[in-house]
Amino acid sequence: MAVRIAPEPETLEPRAAFLSDDAIDILAFAAQSMTEGHAAALVTLVEIRGGAARAIGAQMAVREDGLYCGFVSGGCTEAAVAAEAMMALQKGLDRNLRLGEGSPFFDIVLPCGGGITLAIHVLRDAAVLHHALAALQRRIPVSLRYHAGSQTLALEADEGKTGWDGEGFVRAYRPRERLVLGGTGMEVSTVAQVAAASGYEVLLLERGQAPTNDQLDRDTAVALLFHDIDRELALLERALASRVFYIGALGSRRTHAKRCAALRQRGYGDGDLARIKAPIGIFDKARDARTLALSIVADVAQARLNDC
Repeated sequence: MAVRIAPEPETLEPRAAFLSDDAIDILAFAAQSMTEGHAAALVTLVEIRGGAARAIGAQMAVREDGLYCGFVSGGCTEAAVAAEAMMALQKGLDRNLRLGEGSPFFDIVLPCGGGITLAIHVLRDAAVLHHALAALQRRIPVSLRYHAGSQTLALEADEGKTGWDGEGFVRAYRPRERLVLGGTGMEVSTVAQVAAASGYEVLLLERGQAPTNDQLDRDTAVALLFHDIDRELALLERALASRVFYIGALGSRRTHAKRCAALRQRGYGDGDLARIKAPIGIFDKARDARTLALSIVADVAQARLNDC
């Protein structure tokens, strides 16, 4: 039986395995590391004092050999945080780390001028991570509850809210954002490219195709880029009947007035019509495909922030 011999601790230096601040990517890296036989730690931002570059719940995953991914600050402290996590892994004990304001590390100054507290948890069981990832793959929101006293991480099958809950810190996870695109012309393919580059799961609707109810969950946005109201009405009705966090439609204000009139004839009220962003996007007048794509994806991202 082959025995893996770990490198001497003093020869190891923290280094980024890849650059990502996507929560699912970070959990997947930690789970894969443990599956491959590496000890790993999950670092979570649990307190902010003053300003901070990242939100509460931001995370890193760190392996015993110094490979890490994720961000808990603006990129200037992550290597130092990884080194602290490696020390926790060597001792097999969780610990808290304070950086910036109120920290004993005077040589680590956060660019925002504030301070943060990080919880470093030495992962002892990859199963909880695999279960969380499997649920997210099925587009089911989940939470991980960290209890510092018992140094445990538990899966909770609900959306939850990121933050302290009694003596435990809850990190809520939502499925990856999906963008459902329908329409004609080069605008659709350009929006799809920009959305995919921004980390969205993209579903392109072919002519006559309609999304299923399962594809229109609350972590999904719908963008309709037709030049004909009659072709979009069935898709609009499907979107309005769902919990999607964004519905946008192409066209001028005059076109949208006609769209609303057609929907009112079908029994929709002001509350329904208010869900439709039209003209679509954040730019008032986007005349080319690239500008329109940026406008739409930015609008979807803003709506997602407001929904979280």
